[in-house]
Amino acid sequence: MKRFCKVLLFLTVLFLVVDAKVEKEQKKKSKDKEKHKHKDKDKDKSNNNDINKLPGVPKFVQPFPEQALQQGNVVADGGGDVTDFKTNSIGSWEVLNNESGVSAMQIQLMPDNTMNVYDATVYRVSRLKYPEGMKCVQYYDENLKQNKDDCFAHAMTYDIKTNKVRALTVITDPWCSCGGLMADGTLVVAGGWSEGAKTTRYYGGQVNCETCDWREYPKKLKEDRWYATQTLLPDGNYIVIGGRRSFSYEFFPREGQPSSKTYFFPFLYETSDIDENNLYPFVHLSTDGNLFVFANNRSILINPNSNKVVRLFPVLPGGSRNYPASGMSVILPLKLDASQKESANIKVEVMVCGGNSYDSFNLAETLKQFVPALKDCGRMVITDPSPKWDIEQMPSARTMGDLLILPNGQFLFINGAQKGTAAWWDADDPNLTPVLYMPEKPKGGRFKEMTPTTISRMYHSTSAVLPNTKIWVGGSNTHNTYKDVDKFPTETRIEAFSPPYLDPKLDPYRPEIVQVPSEKMLTYGNNFQMQFKMQDMNQALNNRNIKVTMYFPPFTTHGFSMNQRLLLLQIINIQNADGVYKVMSKAPPFREVAPPGYYIIFVVYRGVPSQGMWVHLQ
Repeated sequence: MKRFCKVLLFLTVLFLVVDAKVEKEQKKKSKDKEKHKHKDKDKDKSNNNDINKLPGVPKFVQPFPEQALQQGNVVADGGGDVTDFKTNSIGSWEVLNNESGVSAMQIQLMPDNTMNVYDATVYRVSRLKYPEGMKCVQYYDENLKQNKDDCFAHAMTYDIKTNKVRALTVITDPWCSCGGLMADGTLVVAGGWSEGAKTTRYYGGQVNCETCDWREYPKKLKEDRWYATQTLLPDGNYIVIGGRRSFSYEFFPREGQPSSKTYFFPFLYETSDIDENNLYPFVHLSTDGNLFVFANNRSILINPNSNKVVRLFPVLPGGSRNYPASGMSVILPLKLDASQKESANIKVEVMVCGGNSYDSFNLAETLKQFVPALKDCGRMVITDPSPKWDIEQMPSARTMGDLLILPNGQFLFINGAQKGTAAWWDADDPNLTPVLYMPEKPKGGRFKEMTPTTISRMYHSTSAVLPNTKIWVGGSNTHNTYKDVDKFPTETRIEAFSPPYLDPKLDPYRPEIVQVPSEKMLTYGNNFQMQFKMQDMNQALNNRNIKVTMYFPPFTTHGFSMNQRLLLLQIINIQNADGVYKVMSKAPPFREVAPPGYYIIFVVYRGVPSQGMWVHLQ
């Protein structure tokens, strides 16, 4: 027993000695590790001017130009998998056409690289006359009680490459109508004013549209569609929602055929206040095939086939957002990857910004008191189990502005006013300063003001993203006719705004799609290949610093770009071979994510987009 106790005592002492030694070694290692950690920090600090040694940046074969780094023109910018380039540029403006002839109230970029532009026939005047040989439109003058000839064009095609225009003919008034591109490239337009309120219109769809003109079919809609919204559905057809005193929706009919039925939509009745404030409702197609509909300050998710509301969302506080308070809305870029075999895996987030108080239109109309517009933005993930609005503030107030998705996934706020509302003579203090919005940055650092324009773009102004990644800007007519001399004259000048990604200092890193070998016909869920080049072909490219984005060109009017959406496609692989890069991507998996039709595809390298290439998804 005594021997056992001695052995036990010896083992205990031995254990304590060994344990102390181990603890001493662990402390020494910990101190060494901390010492090296501080050395690494100091090393990082001493090398923070070398962009190849910044954390999270790939090791390029060729470093960036030393001169550019010293001048601060090309540096790393935080956010995302790999940092985007950042420039000192805050954008630039140029006038493309000093006299286009027709004020751009409604626009649609077409797959033949023309902009379809039209305003209203009610003025019976524009700055573009029909050319010799083109027939004038006969109409009945209610004041004179006689037929007269209207020889002014109220619609045109604008060639975005040559900046030249061609007059078109519209007969029934398309004032404040809605529209969008069909899968075959035909522009279809619903409604308008007076005799045009029930009209369906078609433009294009032919192989060669050098002599195309509008094809109109009066009285084919069941209800008047004045200030309605037109939304593309997964099957490639359109639904037309709302309009003044039209609390319903109907489906766009086949060419020349009448609409079959209207569906009562109580939500539009419930959201109409003393000034309406629910016209041109914001409608976004969700990835489950249902429609997110926002009107005034409320929103729902509706199944357009069963006519049933499937979800209610929280009220967005602050004021009214739709016409005439006229805020803006967009669906955030949809990120696609291999795991998304069904819609439930795809995050869908919407954004609603600006507008004005519910009584702002009445004050502007009756007293000419122009209430300051709203400055707030709300973001909400509509696929969350418990969605709620996340609020942030824009740098400036904005009503009647446009909100565009840029090819690199950033947003641009442009056009509009800082006081008042939509409608004739009802706004003041034009918002001349575009604002860049970076949705992936932390809240509080997402907005950046750009170079202001010198041209006021108020009521009835529009803008669009072009394949060359510039922004086409036109319109502004605050009167019931064309006026040359006024505080805000009728605008028929066309401008282009170049966002910061077009800074010439970024040209060495700008992808250039090689169109001839690249695939332009895409099939759902299938892989497709594109080729592209850059001035500097020694970049180590991968799916962390390259994006392939696909953009559906919207129909834009009255501050809402209908059907606008940007998809971030899944990248399968990237190769550098035979003097070009080859990127293989996967087309969108199903129609609810991207309805069939013509899209513009871009290759984006660290925030710098290529010029776009038209593709057809089918």
